[in-house]
Amino acid sequence: MFDVLIVGGGVSGMSCALLLGSAQNKPFAADKKIGIVTHQKASSLQEALFNNAYGIPAGTLGADLLAESINHLQQQYPHITQIPGEKVMKIEGEAGNFSVTTNKNEYTAKIVVISIGAGNPFTIEGLEAFVMPHQKVIPEKNRIQLRNTDHKVTEGIYVTGTLAGWRSQLTIAAGSGAAVATDILTLWNNGVHVQVHDSIRK
Repeated sequence: MFDVLIVGGGVSGMSCALLLGSAQNKPFAADKKIGIVTHQKASSLQEALFNNAYGIPAGTLGADLLAESINHLQQQYPHITQIPGEKVMKIEGEAGNFSVTTNKNEYTAKIVVISIGAGNPFTIEGLEAFVMPHQKVIPEKNRIQLRNTDHKVTEGIYVTGTLAGWRSQLTIAAGSGAAVATDILTLWNNGVHVQVHDSIRK
């Protein structure tokens, strides 16, 4: 069972994973099992070209940045399990005991972080009740977000990046992923254990 399973390998998901990985030597995080489903095909970064992003050389392609982030995570934090080539289809269960079904496998996790894009339709079964129109994108673009309070969708489920209602700029999405990781690390540091709560699907 994963203590945290991140769904999505775009900038917000990777930022969340990198920050969680950086806590590996902290006593409260040393035994935590972290995974990330690194599916990136729907990331808005795939077609991006960066000319004015802080710290990124002008002319950098988004697709290259995504590939570099996977290598960065593997080299710096190999204890984080990367799950490539799988797409999450369904999430069910409750905080502390979620079942995450992909097109190839099934995983269990105490906490799930949803870090996919804001495209419509939303294709993860079990979270439909939280889908709403994106509040910062014009209606004509037909984007959605998950209803959340400061990234928390419901007990044990968090959302990052554009799907959390943030704008798509790289730094904003990265900050959103880092914010969720910080919340999780704070829970661990305070010795808070994820309690079984209301089931999202039975």
